[in-house]
Order: sequence, then C-alpha cells, then structure tokens
Amino acid sequence: MGGLDSEQKQLIKKLVNFHMKEGKRTKVRAIVYQTFHRLARTEGDVIKLMIDAVENIKPICKVEKVRVAGTIYDVPGIVARDRQQTLAIRWILEAAFKRRISYRISLEKCLFDEILDAYRKRGISRKKRENLHGLASANRSFAHFRWW
Repeated sequence: MGGLDSEQKQLIKKLVNFHMKEGKRTKVRAIVYQTFHRLARTEGDVIKLMIDAVENIKPICKVEKVRVAGTIYDVPGIVARDRQQTLAIRWILEAAFKRRISYRISLEKCLFDEILDAYRKRGISRKKRENLHGLASANRSFAHFRWW
C-alpha cells in the first residue's frame, strides 16, 4: 500500500476489517489481495475500480421507523458520508457471501464478481441499494415526522 492516499488505504482497511472473522486478519488479507490481483488481470486499475464500485453502491437515503401517536411510520432520512461507505462495503461483502453459499465457489471469485457487478451498477448489493431508495421514495410523505 505504498503509493496510496489515506482515503484509499482506509477503504482497503475497512474492507479487510469488515471481512475479518475471529481475528484472522492474515487470512482475510490474502483473500482480499487475491481478489485485487484477479481484478488487476481483468480491469487494470484496481483501486479506482474499487472506489467506483463503492460509490455505485453507497446509499444516499435511509429509512427509520418512528412511532407517532401509536402508529409506526417508515420515515426517510439522509445517510452520513462515513455511514454510506460503511454500508456499501458491508453490502458488497454480504452479497459475496450470498453468492458463495448459493454457488459453492471460492470467496475470492465471489468477491471479484460482486465488485465487478457493483462497478457495472448491477448485482445483489446494487439491488439492495435500489430497494432502500425505493422504500424511501415511497415513504417520502412521512418525511415531516423526521426530527433528527
């Protein structure tokens, strides 16, 4: 990670840390770097591709449940920038795990496929983002209940 700026390093660290289970950082780094090597063979600039993939998955709005006079409403709101990146990385990893379970292939391949799909604005994680935005736009009439 020599020629990277701090934002790019932070993105890779977040990817590794969210992926890590039971403190197995070395194992996770190997998986992430194998995925990056696979991306480099197909697309070229891996860091730019990863940043664009995360940008394509970042949610802009969220939906929170608010109770008003005994009724629970789904109230749309805006997601903070740090939270956007966190959710995007988490959704990409969740989608890769879902692919792995359903197709019985290696995690590197699944993560590679999901990052490429996110870059191309497709895939499971992009669908999750679209569903969230659709829910927020459907409930925008309840935005006046927002007080945060």
